[in-house]
Amino acid sequence: MPIEVELQELAAGIAREAGELARERRAAGVALAATKSTLADIVTEADREVEQLIRDRLSADRPGDGFLGEESGAADSETGITWVVDPIDGTVNYAYGIPSYNVSIAAVRGGDDPDAWEALAAAVYAPAVDELFTAARGGGAWLGGLRLGVTRPNPAGALLATGFGYDPATHDGDLATVRRVMPLARDLRRIGSAALDLAYVAAGRLDGYFERGLKPWDFAAGALLVEEAGGLVTRIDTASARPMIIAAGPELHARLSAVLET
Repeated sequence: MPIEVELQELAAGIAREAGELARERRAAGVALAATKSTLADIVTEADREVEQLIRDRLSADRPGDGFLGEESGAADSETGITWVVDPIDGTVNYAYGIPSYNVSIAAVRGGDDPDAWEALAAAVYAPAVDELFTAARGGGAWLGGLRLGVTRPNPAGALLATGFGYDPATHDGDLATVRRVMPLARDLRRIGSAALDLAYVAAGRLDGYFERGLKPWDFAAGALLVEEAGGLVTRIDTASARPMIIAAGPELHARLSAVLET
């Protein structure tokens, strides 16, 4: 079995188990554990518990692999492969009972720098709706048994998604970016989960996605989904504190990049 497929299957199985734990904890009630960058950027006890489950399963199945997680930090790789994990992507949705949250797991080769790594496998599992998106490099992107593909341009305009940072000081800049992009848009969605935004681009539910300030665990799995579905994913302003990610089919990606890179 190719290593990419082996890693895909492992990521998918662990994502399902972790997602079920997250769903159970949500049903039982959410306890906040801390805040991160701002008071609005929260961590729940479930985030930490789910990440520990993922880390334990990966350590048992792939000892020596590296780990980069949102909640528990990094561990160096002895094998050249690193797992990049967001245990509950869309934590604010999760805390409020909005079902747009997921477990995001990616296996990458080449360390924990997204500008240097090669993504090998990905799983994004949305437990509230029981949808599992997976990809292996060279093997396509899938939702269950359905192979995914990005959309082609539509004369009505593009259905786009974005997100805003938690720091109020960034909101004016984010809104200005939206104003620049809207001439290309049919409409705009604000789902609150980067991994789901990217999975939905891969699935053709969205035409494109752009957002500033994502961390590696926010997009590692979703970016591979888009690429394996025939789309393009790039990052600009990578030297800044808030790089921007752009994801879409090739034609729309070119149009978004022309607007956002100026």
